[in-house]
Amino acid sequence: MGKLAINGGTPVRTAKFSGWPIWDEREVEAVTEVVRSGRWGGYPEPGPRAAAFAEAFAAFHGAKHGICMANGTITLIVSLRAAGIGLGDEVIVPAYTFAATAFAPMEAGAIPVIVDIDRENYCIDPKAIEAAITPKTRAIMPVHLGSLMADMDAVMEIAERYNLVVVEDCAHAHGARWRETGAGAIGHFGSFSMQSSKLLTSGEGGIVLTNDDHYAELCHSLIDCGRAKDPEGKKVTFGANYRLSELQAAILGVALQRLEEQTAIREANSAYLDEALSEIDGVRVLRRDPRITRRACYEYIFAIDPQVFGVKNRHVASAISAEGIPVWQGYEAMHNYELFQPALSNHPIAKLYPDRFDMSKMNLPEATRAAESEAIWLNQRVLLGDREGVDQAVEAIRKVQRYAAELKA
Repeated sequence: MGKLAINGGTPVRTAKFSGWPIWDEREVEAVTEVVRSGRWGGYPEPGPRAAAFAEAFAAFHGAKHGICMANGTITLIVSLRAAGIGLGDEVIVPAYTFAATAFAPMEAGAIPVIVDIDRENYCIDPKAIEAAITPKTRAIMPVHLGSLMADMDAVMEIAERYNLVVVEDCAHAHGARWRETGAGAIGHFGSFSMQSSKLLTSGEGGIVLTNDDHYAELCHSLIDCGRAKDPEGKKVTFGANYRLSELQAAILGVALQRLEEQTAIREANSAYLDEALSEIDGVRVLRRDPRITRRACYEYIFAIDPQVFGVKNRHVASAISAEGIPVWQGYEAMHNYELFQPALSNHPIAKLYPDRFDMSKMNLPEATRAAESEAIWLNQRVLLGDREGVDQAVEAIRKVQRYAAELKA
C-alpha cells in the first residue's frame, strides 16, 4: 500500500466541502413572489426584477448599463453583433478558455483568430494579440481566467491604436477590479455567465455590461426579437428571444447580496495559497498583477513542474483529488479542444473559411504546455471554506509532491 490515497493510503481530508450554489429562504421567498405574480418570463423586456438586478450588478462593477440575457454565450454573441461585427471579420481570442469564447465570433459571422497566452498568468498575451492583427481584425476578446485578469492596460492600448472593439469575457470575474474599475466595465462590452458553477448563478443566465448608450440599446433590441429600444421607439433591428426570465432574475437579485462578502473570503484564501504554495518545490504560483485591485476567484489555478513531479498535470490532479481536495487539470488548448471542432460541423463559417480552421497548423506552445503538462485548477468551494480546508488543500499538494515517485511508478 502506498502513502498516497490514490494508491490506498489515508486521504488528507475525508469531509466534503460545502456545496454550491449557496442559498437560503431568501431565494425561496423571491421565487415564490415571482410565481404568485404570474409574470415569469422576460417579456416585456426587461422584466422588473431583471431590470433591478441589471442596475445593481452594473453599479457593483462601475458600469453604466447592464443587459440581462439567457446565458453567457449569448452575451458574447450579442456584444459582437451590437458592435457591428459580421461576415469575414476577425476576432482575436485566447487559446486557453472555454469553447464558447471561440464559438461566439462564428455565430456573429466572424472568424476567431486563436492566439497564445502569457505563461505568467495564462491569460491572453498582448504580444500575441498585436502579432495577429490584420486589416480584417475588428475585435479582441480577452478572458479573465480563474482568479486573474488579462492585462487590460495593454489590451485597451492596442485596441485604441488599431480602432478595435474589446469584449471582455468575464465568466470567471464577477466582482473583480482592475485599477479599481470593475471587470467588464473597462472594454466596450463585458460578458458574464450565470451558469451553475459560476460565482453568481441562477442555473443559467448572463449579463452584458457597457458604458455606451447606443450599444446598450442595440443589446436590448437584439435579445428582444429586434424590438426598438431607442427613446423614439423607431430603431428596429433583427434579433431573437434571448431574454432572462423573472424567476432567474429573482435568484440573482438575492445572490448578489452575498457576492461582496464571498469575494472577500475567496480573495483572502487565494492570497494565503499564493504564499503557501510558493514554498512547495515544483509548484509555480501564477503571477497576480498588482493592478488587480480586487480578485474574483472562480477557481484557483497553479502550475506544476512535470520534471519535479515525474508526471503531468492530469495524473497530479487525480492524486490530489483522491486526497479529498476537488481539483482538475482545466481546459484543453483550443486547437485540441474536443468541444471546439468547427471542421466536423456544418457551421457556415467553417465551410466558408475551411483553411482558417485547420487546427493542425496552429502553434500555441504556452496554451499547450498549460493544458497538457502544468495547470491544476482548485475548485472555488475550497476558497469559500474555512482556513482549515485551505490548509488541507496545501497539505494534499505537498503530500503528492513528496510521494510523487509513487505516481511515476
